[in-house]
This record gives sequence, structure tokens and C-alpha cells, in this order.
Amino acid sequence: MPLHVVCPHCHTTNRVPSERLGEAPDCGRCHRPLFTGKPISLTTADFDRHAGKSDVPLLVDFWAPWCGPCRMMAPAFEQAAGQLEPRFRLAKVNTEDEQMLGRRYGIRSIPTLALFAGGREIARQAGAMGAADIVRWAQSVVR
Repeated sequence: MPLHVVCPHCHTTNRVPSERLGEAPDCGRCHRPLFTGKPISLTTADFDRHAGKSDVPLLVDFWAPWCGPCRMMAPAFEQAAGQLEPRFRLAKVNTEDEQMLGRRYGIRSIPTLALFAGGREIARQAGAMGAADIVRWAQSVVR
């Protein structure tokens, strides 16, 4: 059965057979990899496409550049992306630049991880975490 996967580069929705997800598929439009092993940065303009149009769960790190714990967690989140893709898409939202998204999802403290599936938030975890804890938490929510 094909899965819908949104390209992290051109934001086009691609249909990828589920059995080919682990074979490093490329975007049909821009021909770049659909998974890079690194978190993507999302803005208000492209957030809904990635959260609602993809069949791959979206794990979002809501953060800000002035936040010490956010900066400390950034390498762990990047490491978790390498371990969780292609089963998950990891993304970062800078709440300083994307204040509307922070308000929309009621982000009160940062860093906050929010997991989206089927266009809706299914889990949330506040506070800095290590890579192993991020991976374990995401996998415990989506089995």
C-alpha cells in the first residue's frame, strides 16, 4: 500500500510504496531524497502540509534560539532523526520566528516535543531529552 510522504525540499506530496520506504526514495518532482537523516525546519506556510498530508508521523521540536536547554537538546534531536527516519519525520519549529504556530499549539515551555499523526497532535513532552529518550518516547507512542 502506498504511503504519502511530503518532500522536505519542495514540499510536494509523493506516493511511496510502504515496502520501499527504507530504500532511500527520492521525490518525484525535485528528485532529492525524501529522507535525509536530519530534522527539517518548518514554517507556518509549510507546517500543515507536513503534519496533515503525510502518512509518516511528524515529531516536532518547538524551540527558540535564546533557550539554553533547546540548544543543548539540538544535537540529540538531530541524532534521533538519524535513528527514527524513515518511520518518522523530525522537524524543528523556531517559536521566535513562527509565533503563530506556538500560539496555535499552546506551547507554554520550550523545548516541547509534539508528535503529529493524521493531521492531529497525538502526544506531547516538555523539557530537554537525550537522543535515546527521544527515540524511546516516539516509538512508545507510535507502535
